[in-house]
Amino acid sequence: MAEHELLDLIIARIPLKMQERIRLYKECDRIDDLVSGTQNDLEALVGRTFPETFEWNPAKWRSQAEQDLTTIRKRAIHVVSLRDTTYPPLLREMHDPPVLLFYRGTLPDPEHALVAMVGTRHPSPAGSHIALTMGQEFASAHISVVSGLALGIDALAHRGNLSGQTVAVLGSGLDEMSPVSNRPLAHRILENSGCILSEYPPGTTPSRWRFPQRNRIITGISRGTVIVEAPQKSGALISARCAAEQNRDVFVASKNGKALGVGAQKLVDDGAKVIESAGDVLEDWGISG
Repeated sequence: MAEHELLDLIIARIPLKMQERIRLYKECDRIDDLVSGTQNDLEALVGRTFPETFEWNPAKWRSQAEQDLTTIRKRAIHVVSLRDTTYPPLLREMHDPPVLLFYRGTLPDPEHALVAMVGTRHPSPAGSHIALTMGQEFASAHISVVSGLALGIDALAHRGNLSGQTVAVLGSGLDEMSPVSNRPLAHRILENSGCILSEYPPGTTPSRWRFPQRNRIITGISRGTVIVEAPQKSGALISARCAAEQNRDVFVASKNGKALGVGAQKLVDDGAKVIESAGDVLEDWGISG
């Protein structure tokens, strides 16, 4: 096995903060430097003294990484790291890019613009229609929609964009896909040359705190984010904040000029661009449909 491949998986298994993981990834290029050293050596590499509760266990991390390697090969999961030229270029611009991306299917073409579409899990009929139709419009313009494979707006946007090689970003390992009801949709995404990806190793179960982390990848890999429908308290608003912090465009889909949901309207009040169709995004970006 390639040393860097196993080293990357080991680093992914060490319980570190994101910036520490990135620093370790940049500073360490040999497995022996990691698993044959001491906790003091690791602290020197990441620039922090760990608390007493930190478990120094390089043998465990290596064993987990070797199991990960077996799993990803068995299940046709691919891995791309910050070391690779195929790593999505917009993600490199983030201050906290994922060190590794686990994926199935085809990574999006870095030369093509991506657009994120997110919204409530409980959409109105109007929101459902907008998500599905706009996903189809983007597909017709050869633009891939990125979303989170959640119920509601996410799933509808993916369905509309199947012929556009849609990209689904998970808040779990690729072998722990949730919700289960969207697994047939995941298969259709792969059948249509799309992509399903995650920063989490195999076996990582869905967890509430992982979804906001997932959202930064959805928006970070995209040129802009469309909020389709968002109530006052919505995970889509986290995505809008991520997009703004990443200097990405934020759009709010509307019906007859009116945003759907209190949260979406607040974004409009704060200056988000209102759109009626995918064509409005293409015009803003100077792309011919």
